[in-house]
Amino acid sequence: MWKLLESISKIHPEFIDLVRRRLEILQSVEIHQPIGRRSLARQLNQTERILRSEVELLERQKLIQIHPAGMYLTREGKKVLNQIYPVILPFYGLNDLEEMLKKELHIEEVYMVPGDSGQSEEVKREMGRIAGYYLKNNILATDRIAITGGTSMAALAEMVEVEHLYPDVMVCPARGGLGERVDTQANTIAAQLAKRLGGSYLLLQVPDQLSKEAYQSLSEEPYVRERVEEIQKSRLVFHGIGDAITMAKRRGASPEILELLKERKAVSEAFGVYFDAEGEMVYQMPTIGLRWEDLKGKRCIAIAGGTHKAEAIRSLAKTRIFQVLITDEGAARAILHASGSPAS
Repeated sequence: MWKLLESISKIHPEFIDLVRRRLEILQSVEIHQPIGRRSLARQLNQTERILRSEVELLERQKLIQIHPAGMYLTREGKKVLNQIYPVILPFYGLNDLEEMLKKELHIEEVYMVPGDSGQSEEVKREMGRIAGYYLKNNILATDRIAITGGTSMAALAEMVEVEHLYPDVMVCPARGGLGERVDTQANTIAAQLAKRLGGSYLLLQVPDQLSKEAYQSLSEEPYVRERVEEIQKSRLVFHGIGDAITMAKRRGASPEILELLKERKAVSEAFGVYFDAEGEMVYQMPTIGLRWEDLKGKRCIAIAGGTHKAEAIRSLAKTRIFQVLITDEGAARAILHASGSPAS
């Protein structure tokens, strides 16, 4: 598809710019709906006069609806956005950056969106859209999928769009998550993603953070043991990458543990395991669900972006645990800058 678009752009150089401009309108409407034309023009830094003709065309194509309260993206509009945005991404000029990051981190696949998700929620949504596109193109009819909690995973569950349903697919929370915000708990996200895929889901109603005694006790419960065994059968694992100290505080780590992590120079966190800048494990918290050792042999897709996550992404990449990284321009440039690359 990319080669075809590249050929079309040679015959019609303005084609890609036109498609990008209209996609940006659909993206802004999706994020800010209902939104008036004047507000939309400000968001896109365009004049109302220029925007009017584009909006009218998109309405005629039934991609947006115009109401007294403002414009809304239609279901067809979201479908078109999800289908076209990933295909048009190479024309944002980030291909070379993707390749450089892939080589720098020794990762099989890197997908990158423009911008910095640390500064814009819109960029995080687009990372979720790309993650959804990856899932759509790699899911099997009887797949088992595990997903962690967090805002990036929530964006994936919201943005994924499939062409047909997968009734034999099961989505599982990678870990317990009681105590977190409900909308970003792994259980909630697993249920939402399963609904979008037309599949089933499994819940793991246990706290994410446990004492060693509680971990031992809960691990022996039949309810927990059976669910963990099911989760361990997952083929695809979607997960985030956390800043070590930030994640430890969020999970209610004691002052002693926080001090220990600082002493050991912990940089990144995933699945309750903390790593230093060289990707060496420095601490592991007892958690119920997928364990670090369970990830070997699975297809792991990390979703993380923002300049502030650069060091954590580099740290976890050194563990070689994930094969696919979905990130943004901000994180990529910060990682390459730290390595002395001219692309930064």
